Amino acid sequence: MTLSTDSHILADFILANPNLLIISGAGCSQDSGIPTYRDKEGNWLRNDPIQHKDYLNDAFTRQRYWARSYYGWRQIVEAQPNSAHQSLVTLQKLGFGSKLVTQNVDGLHQLAGHKNVIDLHGSLSEVVCLSCGEITDRNEHQKHLLDMNPSLDSLRSHPEIRPDGDAEVDNSIASTLNLPKCGRCKGVLKPNVVFYGGSVDRGLVQDIYQMTQDADAVLIIGSSLMVFSSFRFVKRARELEKPIVAINDGMTRADDFLTTKFEQPCQELLIATTSLLTQQL
Repeated sequence: MTLSTDSHILADFILANPNLLIISGAGCSQDSGIPTYRDKEGNWLRNDPIQHKDYLNDAFTRQRYWARSYYGWRQIVEAQPNSAHQSLVTLQKLGFGSKLVTQNVDGLHQLAGHKNVIDLHGSLSEVVCLSCGEITDRNEHQKHLLDMNPSLDSLRSHPEIRPDGDAEVDNSIASTLNLPKCGRCKGVLKPNVVFYGGSVDRGLVQDIYQMTQDADAVLIIGSSLMVFSSFRFVKRARELEKPIVAINDGMTRADDFLTTKFEQPCQELLIATTSLLTQQL
C-alpha cells in the first residue's frame, strides 16, 4: 500500500475510535538520534541490558552503569522531538489520543508539548535514592559525578552511543569511578527508571489497565512490545475485544492480535495522517 492509502486507513481508524490509548516505544524516538534496542525480528542489536538485581547487588555494575551513562546523558539532553512526537501532540490537540503511555525514558513526548504523558519505565531526568526515596535532578547528579571524578571529561570525547543514554566505555574507566551518595541519607542512587527484571509500580499498572478498559482502541507506535510491561496492556485490550493497530518497522509480540499493522517507520505515516485529520476537522 502507498503512504496515501495507509494514512487514510489510519485516519479512519482514529476518527472511529477517538478515545485512543496510545503506547509508544523506541521507534518513536529513533529519528531524534536515539538508537533502538532491537532489529526488525525483535532481536537485541547490542549487549543485553543491565539487570535490576545486578545493579542492586554489585558495586561494579553500578560503577559501570554510571560511567557509561555519564557520557550517554549528553545524547538525551541534546535530543529534540521529531515529527512523530509533534504529530502526536497535534492528534491530542485535535481531541484524539489523550492517553499516551510511553516505554521511552527520554522525555521527548513532554518536550514536544504532549500533556499527561505516562512514563511507564520512568525518566532518565531523575535520580532516586534506593533507601529514602529522595528524588534529585539528573543534571545535578552529573555535576556531582564530575566533581568526584575530575578526569571524566578528558577520558572520552566521542563515545559510541547506545539506546537510552548509554555509551560504550572501557571497564577501566568504570572500575575507578567514585559514585555520589544520597545527600539526605547517604544511600545508593539509581536512575529513576525501571531496569530489566525490575517492576513497574502496581498502582500505575492498575491505572493503565483501567485506561485500556475505558479506551475505544489501542494504537501502538514504534514498539515491538517484547517486554511484558507494555505487552500486558495490549493483551488485555485483546481480551476486551478492542481494535488494536500498530505502526512498527518490524515484528511485534502482538502481531496475532492486531486489527491492522503498518510495517514501516512511524514518522512519515503520522505526519500524513495528522495532516489529513487537520483538513477534515
